[in-house]
Formats: sequence, C-alpha cells, structure tokens
Amino acid sequence: MITFDPSRLEGEVERLETEMSSPGIWDDREHATDTSRRLEHIRKRLARYRSLNEVLEEIEVLHGLAEEIGDEEELQALAARAATLQSDLAAFRIELTLSDPLDPEACYLSIQAGAGGADSQDWAEMLLRMFARWCERTRFRASLLEVSPGEPAGIRSATMEIAGDYAYGYLKGESGVHRLVRISPFDSAHRRHTSFSAVSVVPVTEQQQLEIDPKDLRIDTYRSSGAGGQHVNVTDSAVRITHIPTGVVVSCQNERSQHQNKETAMKILHARLGELLRRQEAARLDELKGEQKEIEWGSQIRSYVLQPYRMVKDHRTGVETGNVDAVLDGDIAMFLEAYLEQPSGTDETSR
Repeated sequence: MITFDPSRLEGEVERLETEMSSPGIWDDREHATDTSRRLEHIRKRLARYRSLNEVLEEIEVLHGLAEEIGDEEELQALAARAATLQSDLAAFRIELTLSDPLDPEACYLSIQAGAGGADSQDWAEMLLRMFARWCERTRFRASLLEVSPGEPAGIRSATMEIAGDYAYGYLKGESGVHRLVRISPFDSAHRRHTSFSAVSVVPVTEQQQLEIDPKDLRIDTYRSSGAGGQHVNVTDSAVRITHIPTGVVVSCQNERSQHQNKETAMKILHARLGELLRRQEAARLDELKGEQKEIEWGSQIRSYVLQPYRMVKDHRTGVETGNVDAVLDGDIAMFLEAYLEQPSGTDETSR
C-alpha cells in the first residue's frame, strides 16, 4: 500500500538540513553526497505534492463559483483542468513507488541485437525507435551516444542517455530480453520468425564514487558510422573502452572529438560497473544487464507478437494489449506502471 505523510517528510527535511550544516559533514564525501541527494529528493517530492494540492483547491473553489452563476464555459474549462490534474496525480502516485535513491537519476539505455541476423538487428532498431518515441511522449531528453549499424539492416547495438526526473526509476524495469514474433520481411518464403534483443538500463552515477585502474582498460578508436555529425567518416574519433576484469564494453561516437567521446564512454563505464557492483552486493544477480540471461527463448520479459495474432504481453505482470502499433510507437506507459506498482513491501512513510 502506498501512503504519503507530508508532516513526517517535513520533519525529515529539517533533520537532513541540520545534518548537512554540521561541521565536518564532507569529511565522509560518500555519506554527504547520499544525504544531499536524499534531501533534494524529499524537497522535490514535497514541492510536487504542494503544487498538486494548490491546483486541486483552486479547481474546487472555481468550480463552486462557476456552478453558482451557471457559467458553462468555465465549467468545461475546469473539467479539462481536472482531467490534467488526474493525469498528474496518477504520475505522482507512480513516483511514490520509486524508493531507490537512484530512481530520480538520468539513465543509460542500451540495446543489443540477439542471434538471428537481419531480423534481430531490425528488431533492435525498432526498440530504439520505441524508446525514443516514449521519451518524446513524456518529454524526457534522449541523446543517442552510440549506434553500430547492422548488415544488411537494423542495428547491432545502440546506447542512449535519457535525462529527466525519475528517468532511471521509470525505465529500470525494461532491462531484459524483448521478443518479437512476425512474418520476416527478410525471408523470401514469408515465414514467421522469432527475434530477440536485450535492453540494459543503468543509472547515471558520479564517477568519483567508483575508482577504475587505468591498467584494467583497453581503449580502441575507430571511424564513426551512422548519425553523429558532419565529422563522421573523416576521423577516427569514436572510442570503445573495454574493462578487462569484467569484460564490460562501452563506446561513444556522437561527440565531435575523440577526447569528448572518451569522456562520455568513461561516464557510461562508471555507471555500468556501479550497477554491476550494486547487484553483486545485493546478491540479486551476477550479471550487468538486469534480469536477462541469454538473448533467447525462455528469458524474455515481454513478447511483441505480430503474427499469427497481434498482442504485446509482459510476462512479469501479465499486462497485455492488442494495440501493437501504439506500443511500438512509444505507448508503453501501461507496462512501466504495472511493473512499478507491483507490491514491494515499502511505503513513503518508511523511506
């Protein structure tokens, strides 16, 4: 059950403000950073609550006045405002389920095509578009950091940075294998094919939280390909970094210089290694990419079926829809919300 106790949170703000003003708070940088993040998180949540409450009170007052004088035009305008408020309240309810300290952060979303050649690569590109359209719908800012074109179609892999309040919190449940069933446009016999692509979502974290030995890195440069600017195919500005002990590989090619691409790739590497460390410490998984294991049968979190029927179904929550076209155009809110609203055993008053 989700509960919200403004008085308790206001007391928590006072306590954290006192702690942040104490001498020597920054002697323990990690603790101070966590405390500062927690304080800012609660302040934003209280500000959002107050803003929504003010809008509700204003609508109630204006509605009463409009009814008294029989102003139908004003009543219609207020009905539209009430519908918007209802949508905002639903979003706020979802935010209350996001209790992880990293939920408010931006995130890196990566897509990797599975086995299956052109079909899987085409599916990976479709997923990239789906998440980009979701960002447009929700006004999150998506920046394409790296894309490796497939052959003869689609992409082998891609990485986006997605910024906005609770970007990681909203998208963390998308980590896993996504399965597509359709008549293959690459099969001259028009047979039905099953394709798999893996999605990985990790929060953007501060680099100083994790020390990486430069001797553990292999850094390669290569010529950029695909979208990225007028400099592509001119200089070897793209950068690929391999963390040798773990085998984690990251790359970036969208910046205009090799130095900038290296800096961005290092940020992604810190984020992925930080996520790997958190998962190991929590004893939940020993892999980087969330719930996924192999990009194959039996490991998918969601299926997108275009043939012999049309349906998208999330195998974790049971949520499904027949409006496949809308989902592939970025309308995935029902899946995100259902995943986040699963019972977690915590509520706002206990955080």
